[in-house]
Amino acid sequence: MRASQDQSIRYAGTRRGGRRRVLAAGALVAVLALTGACTTTGGGSGNGTGGAPGAPGAPAENPPKASAVITEPQADAKDVPASTAIVFDTEQATETTVELADSSGTAVEGALAADGASWLPTGALEYGETYTATVTATGDDGRPATVTSTFTTMAKPGKQVRISSFLGDDQVVGVGMPLIVTFGRGIPEDRRAEVQRRMTVTSEPAQEGIWRWVSPTEVRYRPKEFWQSGTKISYRVQAGGLPLGGGWYGRNDLTVDVEVGRDLRMTVDNKAKRMTVTRDGEVVKTIPVSLGKKSTPSSSGTMVVMEKLRKTVFDTYDELGPEDGYRTKIDYAQRLTYGGEFIHAAPWSEGQQGRTNVSHGCVNVSMANGAWLFSNTRVGDPITVKGTERKLQVGNGWTEWAMSWEEYVKGSALPYEPAADTTEG
Repeated sequence: MRASQDQSIRYAGTRRGGRRRVLAAGALVAVLALTGACTTTGGGSGNGTGGAPGAPGAPAENPPKASAVITEPQADAKDVPASTAIVFDTEQATETTVELADSSGTAVEGALAADGASWLPTGALEYGETYTATVTATGDDGRPATVTSTFTTMAKPGKQVRISSFLGDDQVVGVGMPLIVTFGRGIPEDRRAEVQRRMTVTSEPAQEGIWRWVSPTEVRYRPKEFWQSGTKISYRVQAGGLPLGGGWYGRNDLTVDVEVGRDLRMTVDNKAKRMTVTRDGEVVKTIPVSLGKKSTPSSSGTMVVMEKLRKTVFDTYDELGPEDGYRTKIDYAQRLTYGGEFIHAAPWSEGQQGRTNVSHGCVNVSMANGAWLFSNTRVGDPITVKGTERKLQVGNGWTEWAMSWEEYVKGSALPYEPAADTTEG
């Protein structure tokens, strides 16, 4: 999975790239294979380092070469957040295992982080429960050094923030679909990086991407290029019990699995007054359109279908007033912006479609073409409008594709690191 981009991966099993590999015993013990250059050193939490068996309090005559220390949570810590990771240092270790068990001895599932220096439970821990973490480091002498830390999680907090996803499991979306996660309360800027570290995305095939905060309550993820057709996406937010500032904590974890459908794209040329529809790179239809007239122009830029309404009513009286406002029944409406730009059937303008712009900013098509589009599009399908008098405003809808990649990554709470170039020179 990716936290901020491809190279930040938490897999319940393996770190991609092959530098470190997690093995599992009953899927409950994570093992990290390290080279000497990948070992870490550092201070301790008072737990000490593990050694060979010997008399209590007496140093071993031939201690193991490897050592380990748990730095978080410290031994006997109380009121530990339920989102805690097990953070540790090892020295001269070629293999490290991490185990976590509750007070009844039941093992907790989890996985090593990409940096190999921490282990994160698969889900939030229980509130008010006592756990014991065990880290065992083994050196090239084959002798293990073991260290433990017993700690107690905090009581269930009274102030919790709900975390939700726009998409639900098993949805099939268009190639321009951003992943959207919302929070029931604004996340302070100084907490967003930690939240983003707990947000991972896995795609098959793998594609570089990043999260961008569009507001204190909403963060979105897009790949560097449009999703590849057929991509399987799984994204996870491990924020249950995570401190979110001001005494607030994440209420829940979140996991969503979706799939990208065929690659359908729409391109509208204002000069030609035509929409060209391609599927998997092949032109499948050309449609006459009427765009917004000069006083209410359509936006130029790349948008995506946000929602589809077979029948709806456009009511602009509150916005435009009694003189200019209107209330009209609409068929085959597909929203493109928050401001009210749609693709929709407009039988009243069929005579102008392909010739003149007469709409209030929407992409007008005939009833027959509106029905065809409606039956062939999905939420997340991109549409690019070119050559109008107004540029698409970033933030007026799902405008992730209205920005260059260089501009988009600036919205991440974590520094952007380009994916490694794996091509051979």
